[in-house]
Amino acid sequence: MNTSTSERTHVILVVEDEFLIRLDALDMIRSAGFEAVEAVDADEAISILEARRDITVVFTDVQMPGSMDGLKLAAAVRGRWPPIKIIATSGNVRIGLDDLPKGGRFVAKPYTKAQILTAIAEAA
Repeated sequence: MNTSTSERTHVILVVEDEFLIRLDALDMIRSAGFEAVEAVDADEAISILEARRDITVVFTDVQMPGSMDGLKLAAAVRGRWPPIKIIATSGNVRIGLDDLPKGGRFVAKPYTKAQILTAIAEAA
């Protein structure tokens, strides 16, 4: 049985419409020992969440095209899957903790691997 925090079964869903930013985030998360799943928008993220029961954290961009932005996605996740933790990010929008569901975290872009891993550790 795995005992360290990074080896526990945390599965992070990365929701980011910018291809290179998404790849970079996935690499940071995977290199830290977590499993990472990707979605290009909120609609794809919801489909993944409906299909998988092992997602523990949603790491989402705030500004995305589609039917929902990252804040609406965060609210939808909290409503349907309350145990899932939320981490939101943006390079253009500053949000307050009141803009996210209770327990949600915000990390401004550009972020570092250390910032992402700290947010995951605090959320988990």
